[in-house]
Amino acid sequence: MRILLDECLPKDLARELPGHAVTTVPQAGWASVSNGKLLRLIAASGKFDLFLTVDKRLPQQNKTSALPFAIVVLRAKSNRMPHVFPFAPEILRRLAEFQPGQVHVLTPPE
Repeated sequence: MRILLDECLPKDLARELPGHAVTTVPQAGWASVSNGKLLRLIAASGKFDLFLTVDKRLPQQNKTSALPFAIVVLRAKSNRMPHVFPFAPEILRRLAEFQPGQVHVLTPPE
């Protein structure tokens, strides 16, 4: 799967998603781009299947149902690695569930 990490996530999260092509927003050349424009750029690129973020407001502030990629929002305590690292196994386990135009909100693992 082709995964894009929002710039608010640590780039080291990519190591926790082996077997997938993981790119960060800055690596894609879209650093500091606003959410609405970023979603349009991701869609127009056709290069990603999944967008990972911790921005819980993103789905409410943007129309997402027609997007050609899925969005996963991590409800982490912070965007620091110790708080997002535990989500990696669930992301990997649920990849097949993440369909284009859908938003999935993941809560911290127990």
